[in-house]
Amino acid sequence: MVDQSSGLSKVKDSLTQKLFLGNEPNAELIAILTVYFVQGILGLSRLAVSFFLKDELLLSPVQVSALLGIVFLPWMIKPVFGFISDGLPIFGYRRRPYLILSGILGTASWISLATIVHTSWAATLAIALGSLSVAMSDVIVDSLVVERARGESQAKAGSLQSLCWGASAIGGLITAYFSGLLLQYFTTRTVFGITALFPLIVSGVAWLIAESPVSKDAQDSEQTNSLPIKHQLGQLRQAISQKTIWLPTAFIFIWQATPNADSAFFYFTTNELHFEPEFLGRVHLVGSFASLAGVWIFQRFLKNIPFRVIFAWSTVLSSILGMTMLLLVTHTNRLLGIDDHWFSLGDSLILTVMGKIAFMQVMVLAARLCPSGVEATLFALLMSIYNSAGTVSHAFGALITYWLGITATNFESLWILVVITNLSTLLPLPFINWLPAEEQTETPKDNEQAFLPDLMSELILREPESEIVE
Repeated sequence: MVDQSSGLSKVKDSLTQKLFLGNEPNAELIAILTVYFVQGILGLSRLAVSFFLKDELLLSPVQVSALLGIVFLPWMIKPVFGFISDGLPIFGYRRRPYLILSGILGTASWISLATIVHTSWAATLAIALGSLSVAMSDVIVDSLVVERARGESQAKAGSLQSLCWGASAIGGLITAYFSGLLLQYFTTRTVFGITALFPLIVSGVAWLIAESPVSKDAQDSEQTNSLPIKHQLGQLRQAISQKTIWLPTAFIFIWQATPNADSAFFYFTTNELHFEPEFLGRVHLVGSFASLAGVWIFQRFLKNIPFRVIFAWSTVLSSILGMTMLLLVTHTNRLLGIDDHWFSLGDSLILTVMGKIAFMQVMVLAARLCPSGVEATLFALLMSIYNSAGTVSHAFGALITYWLGITATNFESLWILVVITNLSTLLPLPFINWLPAEEQTETPKDNEQAFLPDLMSELILREPESEIVE
């Protein structure tokens, strides 16, 4: 009996180390991972949204870029959700009710797209509601993660972040190929109807969150789970007024605000290269595998490497590899004997791996900054700055696309857009000294803020490639 118990214990320890990366599995962790998983699986609708805007609403590349910038607004105001969650409990709970509400909003948005949306303004509103749903649930689970990560070593916090974003990548992996395959046999509205089922999973697992009512906690402990909004603002002001926070944050904003050519390139691949939805699903499948590879590489080799080193190399390499798109838009790859399809797959693989590696380290560092009681608020503030830069990026991209005269059928100047967008990613490098050069391991001084210790030297807000419409 003792041997059997010992054997089961060894199996459990092995699963904890290998499957959960050393994090003790419990109901709340399963709930957190499920929410991240659903965020990934909502990628099922990504291609359907793009084709819906292009083929059914007949929007131009410039209009699509502008629309995506608008629907990204909920990700820019994530601190608002953090304030609400931290400061305004529902029936005494700060996390569970908001997760339930986010799932309901998500389902409502996709049902609307599947049934009553027929104009660009209605589509913008419905997609923005879906974006709001994901942003709200993201704030809540992020706060739960930082509660666990605070006080942990950098490696342990990195393992938790790797586990969470690995769950998101697996969700994306499962639905990546089907996002294109379903469009071969069903309409975009049917895909929206299927997608509407998944946000309800978030509402269901919300009941697994281990949370006691705020009033009860206040009686049992001097530290309450909810701080007055005035107190939250005070702590946030203390944090963001420090140079070690706002300089790296400003750098990341500049870096992420450079223009992108995503919308124009989608029109090029579908209207000029005539890529079918099924193949685009394969591209997303490759991207999902690449995301998992990026998570693994970060967890295995890079989680203790200073951000400046990783950022500098990833930026330069991404810019160089991005220039290879010139071969595709000028059809030079055909002269080299490289098929359009294979060229697209290879480029997507490498760029996604590097993007995910960059994302992982930022999430770890941002999580460890957050003070007790305002976890959702501060973390959301840091991330929303990055997301705001994404909106600026889409706006710049739309403006340049308009200036170059790129339309749904005219791609003569697309190569210029590719050059501009790739070279612009190098613009922040002269300011790289705004980022800390290496990890600081010293103990914080007594006069420093209690929640801003050793990681001030590493604050590097560089969040992942934001998925605007999921």
